Formats: sequence, structure tokens, C-alpha cells
Amino acid sequence: MSDFDHTQLDDLIHSRIRLAVMAVLAGVEKAEFTFIRDQIKATDGNLSTHLRKLEGKEYITISKRFEGRKPVTEVALTALGREAFLAYLNHLESMLGATGLKG
Repeated sequence: MSDFDHTQLDDLIHSRIRLAVMAVLAGVEKAEFTFIRDQIKATDGNLSTHLRKLEGKEYITISKRFEGRKPVTEVALTALGREAFLAYLNHLESMLGATGLKG
């Protein structure tokens, strides 16, 4: 496998919004839907669609609860999701490192 083998990048994570979601979740135990939405500046509908895709691959878990009468949706990375995100980052880093460019 070449350092530049882009086919090794996880297509599910490679989407801009899903990459941003994964990055937000990598730094916390769990996050409320509204926090993620505000951090990545997505619409409710767009974020929901991307979360369903990540949940379908079991990269995240979504739980719902109520605070009083207000519904609260919480999202967390699964162990599989954290592993996939680290693999994605490592491969991207190796691709960038292979360029020889210095930052």
C-alpha cells in the first residue's frame, strides 16, 4: 500500500460534516445534539442525516432522554468509532507526511 492510497480513507468519515462530528466527539465522553450542531454549524436536518449514517455503521450511539418536558439527544463515539477515527487520522497523516512538505 502506498502512502498516497486514498482508497484506504474511510469514505463514511471523509464527509466534511461527519469528519467534524467525529472530531467533536473524539474530545468528549458524549455531547448533546445542539452542542454538536452549534460547533460544526450544521442545520438540524443535515446533522440528523449524518448522525444516522454514523450510527448505522456503529461509529456512534444516540440516546434520548427528557429534562422535564424537553427532549435531549446525546451522542457518543463507540469504541469502533474511536478506532475508525484514529485509523482515518493516521492514514491521512501518513499521506500528508509523504509529501515532504514542512508546516
